[in-house]
Amino acid sequence: MADNLNERLEQSSHGPLQTKPDERHRFLGSLRERVYLKMTIKDLGDPANLEIFLKHINDYKVYQILINGKMPQNETIDQIEAACAKENIPFTLVSDESAQTNLDSAAILVVAKSAINKERIELKQVYPPEFPKEELATPKKEGFWHKLFHRGDVE
Repeated sequence: MADNLNERLEQSSHGPLQTKPDERHRFLGSLRERVYLKMTIKDLGDPANLEIFLKHINDYKVYQILINGKMPQNETIDQIEAACAKENIPFTLVSDESAQTNLDSAAILVVAKSAINKERIELKQVYPPEFPKEELATPKKEGFWHKLFHRGDVE
């Protein structure tokens, strides 16, 4: 009974016990196992990354988007919020102690309600850049007479 009483007093003064607190600090209060996509503050500075994110906005309809609320409000964040509102994708501004402001901190997270255990979550891993398609030169078809009278070994 005394043990239970001490636990209740501890939780009352410090809040309820939390699983994986270090992980929750890195992922805006969520867990790594729930993350579908992660963009860092550094990633958000590149307009090409924002374009990729917005291009695939319909992929996130079954998820929730967490936005680091300690970042200065700018045009990029406004575009993401507007796109989420337009597509009816729930988003939350997280501004508690889990929201950090260094370049490698999470800026945008796309998270599921339960574990999805996705191995690759970085934007460039989820949506790798497309390589330009090169057309291979089609070999010139030579006719029967050309093959018959033209020898390739003599010049």
